Amino acid sequence: VQLVESGGGLVQPGGSLRLSCAASGFTVSSYAMSWYRQAPGKERERVAMITSAGGSPNYVASVQGRFTISRDNVQNTVYLQMNKLKPEDTAVYYCKATRLTYSFWGQGTQVTVSS
Repeated sequence: VQLVESGGGLVQPGGSLRLSCAASGFTVSSYAMSWYRQAPGKERERVAMITSAGGSPNYVASVQGRFTISRDNVQNTVYLQMNKLKPEDTAVYYCKATRLTYSFWGQGTQVTVSS
């Protein structure tokens, strides 16, 4: 099983990026899929999650209204659309898959928001 993130990069404040998390070896529709981020010197935090049941996504307050998590079952990929980016969104972003007590991570993709 594998998760591969992509789409990170350098963007100016107020800009947008779309992160992708391509899954192999399992189907994303059967797992709760989450995006986490970790900034230098800070704890890793969950920013968005979508359950396997397909209910309403959950977001951390600091990204509510700016970030959108979605899942494409045909492409077997999870996305994180990030709009109105702020310097404090700078971090390494990780994708995580969880099912019951089993979980695994991708390798991460760097997002830098700076002018």
